[in-house]
Amino acid sequence: MLALVVLAGGGWFWINGKLTRDKMLTDAPGSEATTWLLLGSDQRDGSPGAGQDASITGFRTDTILVLTKPRHGAASLISVPRDSLVKQDGDYMKINAVAYTSGYRALTGQIEDITGHKVDHVALIRFGGLSKVVDALGGVRLCYDADVNDPNSGMVWSRGCHQADGGMALAFTRMRYSDPKGDFGRAERQRQAISAITAKALQPSVMLNPSTAGKVLSAGLDALVVDERTNPIDLVRMVLAFRSASSSKGITGSVYWADPDYYPGWGLGSTVLLDQARNTDLFNKLAQGSHAPGTVGGM
Repeated sequence: MLALVVLAGGGWFWINGKLTRDKMLTDAPGSEATTWLLLGSDQRDGSPGAGQDASITGFRTDTILVLTKPRHGAASLISVPRDSLVKQDGDYMKINAVAYTSGYRALTGQIEDITGHKVDHVALIRFGGLSKVVDALGGVRLCYDADVNDPNSGMVWSRGCHQADGGMALAFTRMRYSDPKGDFGRAERQRQAISAITAKALQPSVMLNPSTAGKVLSAGLDALVVDERTNPIDLVRMVLAFRSASSSKGITGSVYWADPDYYPGWGLGSTVLLDQARNTDLFNKLAQGSHAPGTVGGM
């Protein structure tokens, strides 16, 4: 693997020094599985589809994925809808606003409340940097079964599978207004895009090409922020777990919800009301490695 080759060559110290870290972890007790919280932030970076609405201040964490690797059994990759209703510091809000209002450690705590399990590592992807990673890879193959011309994200797409460059891959992960499934459809495409990037980065043609590998690694590190305890070995394990979860032997999908169009008031508009009992059962099985491979979540 690319990461193992780089680490074996003394790159551990270089990668460790290049990692941008932030305080993202809580003091929750550990569990039998290893859990990564994978986040994608728009960061209002000026790229197409980044959310430049002048009425919205700060940033939103619009991609929330929980990656679980049990000691035995299938790895899993589960989306948490950006509009999930949560209570933070006494106020109800959508979960994608928690990091902006209360910090990333608070968002980690919300995920631990939803899953019932400790988050061991956090990796934040600045989606504005995603395009550079894809371009360094020479593009990735993505599929979507509809024609799209969406000015909000910049996605122009003809039905089927295409080799996407960085700009198109970024639009692919951001488009939701032209998707009949809205944010739920976007979450599916985000999982697809990250899986495609991971799979191509692990190909021998990339791993064994020092020039390409160096460009991909540099672009990836520039787009990444991790928690205060993560080191390069943890990132290697994360990539392996992600690949396993995205395979036919893994588990993918979303958390369960009771109402995907719930209006709680307080000016929040439409939110997703989660089904806590079903999610507790789901993540207990995922952590124990007792859940069968396949797709989960929804109503």
